[in-house]
Amino acid sequence: MSASEILGRLLSPSAFLEAVVTALVFAWIAGRLLGARNRSWRSILLTAAGGWLAAVIVATAIVGGDLDHPSFRSFYVLLMLVFIMIATVIGEAWVKPGMVRGARTLSIPHPIRVVKRRYLISRRLGQITRIATRHGLGGFLGIGSRHGTDGAPSVALATRVRLALEEAGGMFVKLGQLAASRADLLGEEAAGEFARLQDAVAPAPAETVRRLVEDELGCAVEEVFVEFDWEPIGAASIGQAHLARRVDGERVIVKVQRPGIAEVVDRDLQIVARLAAIAEARTSWGPAYGVSALAADFAENLRQELDYQVEAANAAQVADAISHIDLIHVPAIDRSLSTSRVMVMELLDGSPLSKADGQIEREDRLRLAEAILRASVEPMFDGERFHADPHPGNVFLLRDGRLGLVDFGATGRLDTFEQAAVTDIMMGLQTRDPEMLREAVLSVGTVRRAVDGRALERSFARFMARHISAGTAPGPAMLNELLQMLASFGIVLPASTGAMFRALVTLEGTINTIEPGFPIIDAAQQIGGELVREQFGEEQLKEMAQQEAIKLAPVLRRIPRHVDRIAAMVQRGEVAGRVSLFSTPHDVAVVRDLVGRAVLAFVGAAFMLLSVLLIHTDAGPALSDATSLFQVLGYIGLLLGAVLVLRVTVAALRDTGNLAGK
Repeated sequence: MSASEILGRLLSPSAFLEAVVTALVFAWIAGRLLGARNRSWRSILLTAAGGWLAAVIVATAIVGGDLDHPSFRSFYVLLMLVFIMIATVIGEAWVKPGMVRGARTLSIPHPIRVVKRRYLISRRLGQITRIATRHGLGGFLGIGSRHGTDGAPSVALATRVRLALEEAGGMFVKLGQLAASRADLLGEEAAGEFARLQDAVAPAPAETVRRLVEDELGCAVEEVFVEFDWEPIGAASIGQAHLARRVDGERVIVKVQRPGIAEVVDRDLQIVARLAAIAEARTSWGPAYGVSALAADFAENLRQELDYQVEAANAAQVADAISHIDLIHVPAIDRSLSTSRVMVMELLDGSPLSKADGQIEREDRLRLAEAILRASVEPMFDGERFHADPHPGNVFLLRDGRLGLVDFGATGRLDTFEQAAVTDIMMGLQTRDPEMLREAVLSVGTVRRAVDGRALERSFARFMARHISAGTAPGPAMLNELLQMLASFGIVLPASTGAMFRALVTLEGTINTIEPGFPIIDAAQQIGGELVREQFGEEQLKEMAQQEAIKLAPVLRRIPRHVDRIAAMVQRGEVAGRVSLFSTPHDVAVVRDLVGRAVLAFVGAAFMLLSVLLIHTDAGPALSDATSLFQVLGYIGLLLGAVLVLRVTVAALRDTGNLAGK
C-alpha cells in the first residue's frame, strides 16, 4: 500500500474522528493514571496528537504498511496508549514548576496578537540596541564587544547614557529620571546629569482624551464638568493634567492617563528587564549593583503609577498622617469621579516652590521649613505613609501662606522592623557609635555577599569622623555617602528605607528653597528623638516593665523547683540521652514515600519482564489461530508495568521540579 493510500485511509473523516476521540480519552486516562499535574486542555491536546502520530508511524512500520493486517488495529491502539503515556511523562518533565498549578481551562492566546506583540518587542529591542551601540554603550551593557564602537570617547559615561535615554524616549526617559534620584548609588555627578532629562512629550489629541474620560466616567464630559480645558496645563509620558470646573462650580485638576500608554509601558518594561538580566550576567558592575532587582523595583513603581486609584489612596493616607500639621495641605481627591485612568483632585491656589522665588516672607520661612520637615519625618518614624519625592516642583506655596503637597505616585511606609532600624541608625549617628550603626544596618538590610563586620564598622567610624566629629554640620549629602558605602559592601536597604533616606536628601533642596542653611539632619534627629521619647517615656517604660514582669513571674517561680528536680535526677543516674531516627512524621513520610516508589518501580519492572516472557511463549489456551491467553495476559501485564514505572517517573520529575523552584 502506497504512502498516499495509507494517509488517505488514516485521515478519512470516520477514521480521523475515531482517532481524535480515542487519543483524547487515552490522554485524559494517562494523565489520571500517572498522576500528572500538567492537566490543561492544551497539554492534553498536544499529548494526544504526539502519541497518535507516533503510534501511526510505528504500527504502520510493524505491519509493513498493510493496514488490513489482522494485528494492525491491536498494535495501533496499544501503541497509541503507550506513546501517549510517554508523551505525558515528557510533558511533565518539560513544564516549568508552578507553571500549570491549578490549570483547568483552555487558555490559548490569540495567535495574531501574540505574533504582533512579539514583533513589536523585538523591533523595539533592536532599536534600543542600535541606540546603545551608537552611543558607545554596547560593551558597557554587555550587548556587544567590550571594545564596541564609541563615537565619542571623550564624553563622560553618564552623558552618553543620558543622550541614549533621550533618543530612546518612552519609559527609558522615566528610567533616567529615576536614576537621577539615586545619587546614593550613582554619585552626585551622574545623578545631576540624569536630572537634565525632561519628559518632553506632545499632548495626546483632544478627541482621544475625551473618549478615554467618557469611557472611564460612563457618561458625557458635559454631564460632570461645565468647563473642561482640553489644552493640558502639563503633559508627561504617563499622563497629562487638565483644568476643569465641576457642575457644583468647584475648579479641579483632571489627571488623565495617556491613551494606549499601558501597552507601551509593558513593552518597554520587558525590554528593561531583558537588558538588566544581560548586564547582570555579562558585566562586572551588573551583579554589584543588583540591576535586575533595581529594574524590578522600577517596573513595580511604574505599574503603580498607571493606576490612579493607588495614587488617590496614597494621598488619603499621607493626608491622614499629617492632618495635625496646620501649615501643610494635601489636595482632596474626588473618589466618586476617579478611576484607574482618571483622577479628579482639588485645584491648589498657588504656585510650585520652584517658581516662588522671593514670595515667602522672611518671618514665615523658618516655620514653613520646620512644618515641611515635620510632615516628612513624623510619618517615617510613626510607620505612616510619607511623601517620597518632595522636590520643589511637588511642593506648592499657597496664597493663604500654607504649603501644599502634590504627586503621590512615589510614597513609602516603614514596617516595624524598619522603624526600629531607622531609629537605631539615627541614634548611632547622633552618638557616633559605629557598632550600633553596623548592627542597625545589618538587622534590616539585604546582604548580597559576605561582609567583613569589622571592616564595615571601621568604615562607619571613618565616615562619622568626616561628617560629624570634625565639627561640620551633617547634611543629606552624608546620607547619600552612607548609602553608597553600604552598596560598596553589597548591602541593600529595603525599598521603603531607601526611599526614606532619598526623600530626606530631596527635602534638603526643597527646604533650602524656603530657608537656606536650615540644619535638616539635626532637626530630623530632634523630631525623631521627640517621637521616641513619647513612645518610651517614663510612664510607658514603667508600664512595659510591669507587663514583662507579670509574664515572667510564673517562669521565675518554677525555675528553682525545676533546677532542684534536674539535679536530683542527675544524682540518681536517671538522666539519659537518646538519638531517635525518624522521630517526626515528616521523616517517616519521606522514607515511606521513597520505599513506596522503589517498590512500585520494582513491581512495574517485574511485570514488564514477566509480560515479555508470556508474550513470547507458545503455551497456554489458544484464543485464536495467532493469539493465546498467555500472550493476552502478557500484553496486559506489559501495559500495567509501564503504567507503574511511568507513574514513579512522573512523581520523581515533579519533586525535582519543586526543589528546583524553591
